[in-house]
Amino acid sequence: MTSKQKVAASRGRGSSPAYSATRDVLIRCGMELLTEQGFSATGLDAVLKRATVPKGSFYYYFESKDAFGAAVMDAYDDYFKRKLDKWLLDETRAPLDRLADFIADASRGMRKHSFTRGCLVGNLGQELGALPSGFRERLDGILLGWQARVAHCLEAAQAEGSIPAALDTQQMAEFFWIAWEGAVLRARLVQSDRPLATFISAFLAGLGAEPRALPTHGPDR
Repeated sequence: MTSKQKVAASRGRGSSPAYSATRDVLIRCGMELLTEQGFSATGLDAVLKRATVPKGSFYYYFESKDAFGAAVMDAYDDYFKRKLDKWLLDETRAPLDRLADFIADASRGMRKHSFTRGCLVGNLGQELGALPSGFRERLDGILLGWQARVAHCLEAAQAEGSIPAALDTQQMAEFFWIAWEGAVLRARLVQSDRPLATFISAFLAGLGAEPRALPTHGPDR
């Protein structure tokens, strides 16, 4: 019996590894590597080395690298939606200030990691031809979820009168993420968060909003 067959047999005996700390470590390390270098360039050995777990442990939780990649995408989506909700649902701030706060926090995160990490979704989007079946649809679904959150924030800005009521918030929310991925890529290229500041300034100007001072650093919250 191969190691994979033994793992499958052990799963069948009623084990419940879904919330194991080891599985969480593997996913966390996968998120780090995929935000740094993408899916195709990330070998299983690199994941195991960073997580400091044996290969048998990996196959206990994931049937393949493809299954692992899907789990990492889901985990990244959950993490990023929590981050978006933290900033975009902050009713102590005006809606457009919430968008600026999110960008400032992202800038701080990129500086923290010396611009070695980008957006996992953006990284995978650049290698669609090499990705497993189903990844394209999963990535699109993730972006649609993020888009809905920005659209909701823009609708709040419309309700308070800070942007025109006739503005198509869904279209602008879609544009937000199209431009965001380009800004993150450029920030990694030039090793500076200047492209993120340029992006949010231009985006807010495109909404017809009043100019506002953008924080250089994200609030420590």
